[in-house]
Amino acid sequence: MVRIATFNVNGVNGRLPVLLKWLTATNYDIVCLQELKTSDEKFPAEAIREAGYGAIWHGQKSYNGVAILIRGTDPVERRRGLPGDPDDTHSRYIEAEVDGLIVGCLYLPNGNPAPGPKFDYKLRWFDRLISYGRDLLKAGGPTVLCGDYNVVPTPIDAVAPRRWLGDAVYFPESRQAFAEMLDDGWIDAVRRIHPEKGVYTYWNFSFGGGYDRSSGLRMDHLLVSPSSAPRLCGAGVDVELRSWEKPSDHAPAWIEVVLKRSARPTLDTD
Repeated sequence: MVRIATFNVNGVNGRLPVLLKWLTATNYDIVCLQELKTSDEKFPAEAIREAGYGAIWHGQKSYNGVAILIRGTDPVERRRGLPGDPDDTHSRYIEAEVDGLIVGCLYLPNGNPAPGPKFDYKLRWFDRLISYGRDLLKAGGPTVLCGDYNVVPTPIDAVAPRRWLGDAVYFPESRQAFAEMLDDGWIDAVRRIHPEKGVYTYWNFSFGGGYDRSSGLRMDHLLVSPSSAPRLCGAGVDVELRSWEKPSDHAPAWIEVVLKRSARPTLDTD
């Protein structure tokens, strides 16, 4: 069984104690991180390695940034950045192969304020993801595309849906783009395991500490290829992280998939 998690860490260096505590407590096999908010040279690779994970990352100073962590070994990078726009300088996509499993880690643009140029960029980026996702599906191998999609797909994915009607994460165009990926064959793994349950991965910070539970949204998703869907055996969210000291505004979402794992070299931590 392979355990895969995705976590918008909201600043990997500022939240490093939270990240390391969580990695040590959970021992996920594959971890995708978003919103690193750091340049490549300042990514905390050694601290993560000491926690038992090899990593690849695609950083950007102060904004964006994605990384893939593999427990016990180094990821094999396949791609960084989506095809379709050579002028796009945002660090929002990185891809690795792990024991035959393709893992894409993404941080989709938020799109606010919407409508406007930022929302237009979000939709263009989403179109590129949809197109590239079709190529991955045609290849036929086991694949997972996980990360912060900045999309709340359906009303059940928000504690108070009407509260978000003017937000880009809930705009019809955003939801339609996500639905198009599902129509192409991608499986929303968390929703497959919890078809009617209110599951949330994001909450606004509240004044005076803590978080506003009424603002809960599910916009961190793990989409799996059809060949992997029958092997899904668990999914959830590590909600408890939101009560830790200096947490992210997101909590990690995770899935469990039954896959064959080949022997791999051990991570060198010397």
